[in-house]
Amino acid sequence: MRGHIVKRGKSSYTVVLNMGIDPTSGKRKQQWVSVKGNKKDAEKRLSEMLHQIDTGSFMRPGKTTVADFLERWIEDHQRNLSPRAAERYGRIVRTHLVPNFGNITLTQLKPEHLQKVYAAMQKQGLSPRTVRYHHAVMHVALKTALKWGLIVRNPADAVDPPKIHRNDMQTWDEQEINQFLEGAKETPYYTLFYTVLFTGMRRSELLGLKWSDVDLIQPQVSVSRSLHQLTDGSFVFTEPKSAKSRRNIALTPSNALLLKEHQEKQRLDRAMLGMGWSNDDLVFGTLDGKPRIPDTITKVWERLAAHAGVKVIRFHDARHTHASLWLKLGIHPKIVQERLGHASIQMTLDTYSHVAPGLQEAAALRFDELVVPKRENQAVAEVG
Repeated sequence: MRGHIVKRGKSSYTVVLNMGIDPTSGKRKQQWVSVKGNKKDAEKRLSEMLHQIDTGSFMRPGKTTVADFLERWIEDHQRNLSPRAAERYGRIVRTHLVPNFGNITLTQLKPEHLQKVYAAMQKQGLSPRTVRYHHAVMHVALKTALKWGLIVRNPADAVDPPKIHRNDMQTWDEQEINQFLEGAKETPYYTLFYTVLFTGMRRSELLGLKWSDVDLIQPQVSVSRSLHQLTDGSFVFTEPKSAKSRRNIALTPSNALLLKEHQEKQRLDRAMLGMGWSNDDLVFGTLDGKPRIPDTITKVWERLAAHAGVKVIRFHDARHTHASLWLKLGIHPKIVQERLGHASIQMTLDTYSHVAPGLQEAAALRFDELVVPKRENQAVAEVG
């Protein structure tokens, strides 16, 4: 028998692996791993460990270093991530986590190790947000180590990651939008910048948009993919990060008209160059149909904002600008949530709580307009 399970308590089992005979002592070698849960959980863990032994990827608790585990974990875990996320996780593991924790035996890793390194990272200049992200990656990795039976508790659970001090959101008002767009009118980016301000789409969603996603009759756009550029310069299309991110966005009449003109110009330009055109072409690609570099879009945005004389906000703040103006118009937050692709309406309300005071004041005035005249008319009737 290669392995078996032993019941230890109400909800605890031990997986016992037979590791062969020690050539020095002639004694049988066994590996014991505790599993919390029911019998089915223990049987599943036994099956996983036997598979790891067969494939040469088995890791012995008590002898595995953090570096050994993290390298194995990132190799397995990246299959569940988008190419861009896998690249980011791998960079964090190999640049920050392995150098700081790698030599520690996994079972000896303690909360104070993590806390001390996080404090040192901030002293070296990393922002609280970055350190918190590193902690999140470490926490997920150690959660897997717990699942694999390599540790009995997750030390990251007992660590307080740095608090993030959120900066005030920067948005434009109607005048600033018009001033910026007037300055961008003669550039190849005008339709792109107009569309982000009038739809609230993410940069990656706009750059991944194809003409097959655009309905100029309805009119609306369908968000079904994102475009990202990896460190090596290559581009990858990815699925929306959540079910809510996959959505249809109604276009304003002016945005629909501008996209129609943009499509006609794109067709004409390519025809003059002897190039074909199809519905699979990128809406905001280069003249030869290739994707635009995301960072270039952001740099052009900032440069045009400065040249137009409006405050320079991030490209992503165009999304915030769009949402804030819709809420100020009195549009129901549920509609704004659907346009932005937020996972929940609570996320929308939390993100744009700064708009709430103005909305409450307007609602208070409207409440008076609705109720007070009726009360006054009722009082007159009673007197009469």
